[in-house]
Parts: sequence; structure tokens; C-alpha cells
Amino acid sequence: MSPEPRTIWITGASSGIGAATARAFGAEGHRVALGARREERLEEVAKQVEGAGGRAFAHPLDVRDPASIDRFARAAEAALGPPDVLVNNAGQNLSSLLHEASPEALRADVETNLLSALWMTRAVLPGMLERRAGDVVFIGSDTAQRPRPYMAAYSAAKAGIEALAKVVEMETEGTGVRSILMRVGPTGSEFGNQMPKEQIHDILASWKYWGVFRNMHWMPAESVARAVVRTVAIPVEESYPAVVEVQPGGRKKEPRD
Repeated sequence: MSPEPRTIWITGASSGIGAATARAFGAEGHRVALGARREERLEEVAKQVEGAGGRAFAHPLDVRDPASIDRFARAAEAALGPPDVLVNNAGQNLSSLLHEASPEALRADVETNLLSALWMTRAVLPGMLERRAGDVVFIGSDTAQRPRPYMAAYSAAKAGIEALAKVVEMETEGTGVRSILMRVGPTGSEFGNQMPKEQIHDILASWKYWGVFRNMHWMPAESVARAVVRTVAIPVEESYPAVVEVQPGGRKKEPRD
């Protein structure tokens, strides 16, 4: 990482990839602002960040509410300074067939996975552009390229994230600000617990039928976190890693049925 500590803002930081990324940045000695709705969990992660060697600031954040985003941004900047890196990580997937999904569940998936990144990025870009420095990281999903049944709103939102990351890349070209898409494959975290247990067999069977679920390989959230930390460590003068796809390692050929 940079010789000087940087200020990192992370959404969805109370668990999974967000918490792992916070700890990874903390281990590098950076200042980390943690945002999520679960305040008790945030405080736990903040202690882990500081235990790893970083400085942490936890503040409640509902990424579906622009007013909450404004409050988080003001508090995080007052506590740690303006962001050098924003990690748009907040996500959810209320797994359901489209025709069985409620309007509320579909809206929640789109707001959490896509609109939140629009609003968060809009909040940090003016300062980054003025300072002519900053990294905006979008935690995407390989479902944007390989959509899956039972994930209509999630897959559509993650496809939107890819478009958003590209637009931000174009709009900030030559400014010193980078837009980085992390296209993430199967990851073990609490995210998977959102799948309805009574439908898991049908969900996995449908993925296998459509060829988007070839095996049971997955990676820990820490693998994605390390990829994020290493990517933003690349000096902007050296290269612009616009898209980084992270997939489980250690894959092997398995016997066919």
C-alpha cells in the first residue's frame, strides 16, 4: 500500500466481504470508516480493525436511504478525513423466482445492490476530483456475466454495477481518480444465508441445469478482501486495473455423473 495511511470507506462492513476487507486494510495500517445497519456488529469489526493495526470509525448506514448516506459521509469525514478509497460493497439477494417475488423484495435488491453504489459514489466523487486522487471500488458479481435463476433482481443490479463502473471510469478519465470493478465469484459468507433453506435444492438444481453452477467450489471472503487491498495498492501512475475478476482457487477436475 501507500507509504502513508489512507482513508477507506466501506459499505456493508458488518460481515462478509465488507468486514474482511476492513480487517485487511486495518492490517496495512489504514484508517477505515465502517458503515452498515447492524451497529453492534460494526463495533465488533471496528475492534478487529484496530486490533490488526488500523484505525477504525463505525457509523450506522442504511445505503437505501440517501439521507443516511449523507449523515455517514459527514461523520466519517469528520472522524477520519476525506476518503481515498470507497468500497461499494453493500449487497443482498432475496432469492426467489421473479413471478413469486414481492415488489418490496425486488425493490430492496435493486436499491441495495445498485442505487446505493450510485448514491455513495456521487457523494465522494466531488472531493476526489478536487484532490485529483481516489479509488472507487465496486464489488460486482460474476452473475452479471452469467445470470442465474432465482436471482433476477440481483443479477440485473450487478449488471448495472458493471455499467456504472464503466461510466465512472469514462467520466473521470485523466483526473487521477480510478473506477475499479471487482467481479466476484462464489464466496462463502453470511450472504448465502439469505437463500430460503426450503428452496436451496431447487435453486442449485436450476443453476446446474443452466450450466452456471459446475461445482461446489467457493472462496472465503478474505480472498476477495486481499484482492481489493492489492488492487488499490497499485500506483495510479503505473496502471489502471479497471476490471478484476476473482474466482475460487484450487479448482480441480471432478468426475462426471
